[in-house]
Amino acid sequence: MQTESMCTPRSPRSPKVGLQERGVPRPRTRLSSGPGETEDGLGPMWNPVAAHAVATSALAGEDIPYEVVGGLAVLIHVEEANPEHSTLTRDVDLLVRRSDLEQIKLAAARNGFRFRHAAGVDMLTYGSTESAKNAVHLVFSGEKVRPHYTALTPPIAPERKLIHGKEVLVIPVADLICMKLTSFRDKDRVHVRSMIAAGLVTNEVERSLTSELLTRLNHVRDTE
Repeated sequence: MQTESMCTPRSPRSPKVGLQERGVPRPRTRLSSGPGETEDGLGPMWNPVAAHAVATSALAGEDIPYEVVGGLAVLIHVEEANPEHSTLTRDVDLLVRRSDLEQIKLAAARNGFRFRHAAGVDMLTYGSTESAKNAVHLVFSGEKVRPHYTALTPPIAPERKLIHGKEVLVIPVADLICMKLTSFRDKDRVHVRSMIAAGLVTNEVERSLTSELLTRLNHVRDTE
């Protein structure tokens, strides 16, 4: 039994509650046979927004719960709050349940992706690429992303946001801040600064943090 703290402790969603039951429409667009022939723009050049759209449509079509995390989630929240502070990203990270992994593999394969596990990371690559940089990375809810991390990833409880006019399911800001402060790499600190500048790190968000993560947040503020 795991005793580590979660980013924002709360009861996870019931495994029986799927995306269709939450009103998320099934996707209508399918990938064609080649990476240069897709209607979604997922061609030879890596397009994180297109990759996100195709991958999440695949999961939604199979009623698999997920939420967008990582750099793309930061971009979505900051663009809504104050676009002046948004930063570009190549990252496409999805928080999913490990119990859904086999179903995710099948859904991804039907949409032109291939599952790959490399360097301790589970990912979905598209077409002939083997690059981990050009992949959709899977992060598992209720687990540590790295063994030395102090907090588990949060339950899947997404907020609905718009990106390029399409609705996406994205991690709440409090959970996102917690994950970024837990990872605390250079790019995570850049993302946290972006969210601070956009006014997303409110008193309520700060109250959700552990003392260790609050210390890290203050360090980011002090080194701006």
